[in-house]
Amino acid sequence: MRVLEGLKPEKVFYYFEEICNIPHGSGNLDKISSYLADFAKERGLFHIRDASNNVIIVKEATPGYEQTAPILLQGHMDMVAVKTGDSKIDLEKDGLKLAVDNDYIYAEGTSLGGDDGIAVAYILALLDAQDIAHPRVEAVITTDEETGMEGATVIDLSMLKARRMLNIDSEEEGILLTSCAGGMRTDCHIPIQREKALSGVCLEIRAGGLLGGHSGTEINKEHTNAIKLLGITLKQIQQKVPFQLIQISGGEKDNAIPREACAIINIVVDAKECFIKELKRIENEERNEKKSKEKDLFLSATTVDVYSEYMFDKESTQRILSFLTLLPNGVMAMSADIDGLVETSLNVGILKTLETEVVASSAIRSAIETAKHKIFLEVDTLTRLLGGYTKTHGVYPGWQFDPDSKLRADMMRIYQQMFGKEVKVEALHAGLECGIMIAKIPGLDCVSFGPNIYDIHTTKERLSISSASRMWEYLLEILKQK
Repeated sequence: MRVLEGLKPEKVFYYFEEICNIPHGSGNLDKISSYLADFAKERGLFHIRDASNNVIIVKEATPGYEQTAPILLQGHMDMVAVKTGDSKIDLEKDGLKLAVDNDYIYAEGTSLGGDDGIAVAYILALLDAQDIAHPRVEAVITTDEETGMEGATVIDLSMLKARRMLNIDSEEEGILLTSCAGGMRTDCHIPIQREKALSGVCLEIRAGGLLGGHSGTEINKEHTNAIKLLGITLKQIQQKVPFQLIQISGGEKDNAIPREACAIINIVVDAKECFIKELKRIENEERNEKKSKEKDLFLSATTVDVYSEYMFDKESTQRILSFLTLLPNGVMAMSADIDGLVETSLNVGILKTLETEVVASSAIRSAIETAKHKIFLEVDTLTRLLGGYTKTHGVYPGWQFDPDSKLRADMMRIYQQMFGKEVKVEALHAGLECGIMIAKIPGLDCVSFGPNIYDIHTTKERLSISSASRMWEYLLEILKQK
């Protein structure tokens, strides 16, 4: 028996469970892309699957809607695949273990992928239906949105006819998104040199217990970044107690605020007690500073048996800790035009140690292109001063507000009629694929919406069943309009 069997709308939750049974983390999309292409083949629908695994499926208008303007439905097939430390699920190979708790669907030990699995489920349910009135539907399901919108960047949309688009990639019911920030991914490569490890003791230092979250939608909440916390903690201790790094790492996705980070250090036995005392002092300071924001924050040190013939030399240890201390992170600027909207931000989301370098990967976002490039200049300058270099990827444009959007006006009217209250119209600091789509289809009228999904990109992610049902009915009403 399916976990979601009996939930309504049945077709939507059937396909959502189908999607969840297929591994589809960013960069691991062959199987889900094949599933979507096979879905279209089995129903005789025109479809294209390109070299980047993007899938386009077209379903012609139902009787009476042949003259209605076509509509493009768009979402992405990849999810931010993260799991708890004790989860046995292999997110590269295994499906998710779904569960239902009252009004919520969640995945045990992992993220859920409601962002953007619910969009794909809506689209498949619509394409499979024989009793839903609609104009020509052009479904565009893209790849690797979560790692830089690579699929949307390369997809060819020249065969499409639609000039209005519903992006189903928002996570709050009752809000229509009509513009968003542009962004880029930046990898900072900081060189390290190694030397023979000294006799002493190895300590594993962990920073954790943090809330984490999406670096676009939750950066304004000032959730503590584990990588920054670990870096500045070790920098403070290093000023009093000498030690050398063996390795340092943290985070899983550059667009997720990291919840945990870890370092292994080499320290002389006689300095161990002093190190732990300093760590405890800083932990108390941090817990006091953040007592209203990060109630479970911790800093810990554990003696570990690590065989490592080499450790970072003293200069490299200093270089990495200086870099982590000075690296910009968090909200850089707030909008002067829209109250409460983050204008520019940076999130360092991944830190890893390689043989000859430490690499820090960050997501930079801004509603203003020039501001985005100035933040990159800061990061690039710091990296070069420390003898390193940067690489950028996943650069995407912002989506500018259209004051004359007919689609937005129609959706506002329909929402009022259906739910008896006004829908909010907002801008988003997180990136959406709408800006890329508009660049490919000039004049494209876009609105983004979706059901309530909480704690996206974390292992606490959950999808509201009732909200998903309401937004499905909302979608169908939009499609009925002639």
